[in-house]
Amino acid sequence: MSDHALLPHGEDLRRAVRWLAQGHANDPHAIEEACLRFDLSPLDGEFLMRHWSRPDRHPDEPI
Repeated sequence: MSDHALLPHGEDLRRAVRWLAQGHANDPHAIEEACLRFDLSPLDGEFLMRHWSRPDRHPDEPI
C-alpha cells in the first residue's frame, strides 16, 4: 500500500505543484511526469495542464 492513500484529499496535487515550482515551470513533459510521480487523477492532471503550463506564466506567480 502506498502512502498516497493516507494523505489528505488534495495533498498529492499540492506536492506536485511544489515539485513543479522547483524548476519545472511551463514544461508539459514535467507536468506529465508530476502526474505519474504523484499519482494524480486525470482531473488533477488537466488542472495542471491548464493552469501551470501557460507560456505567459511566471514561475513565482501563484496558480
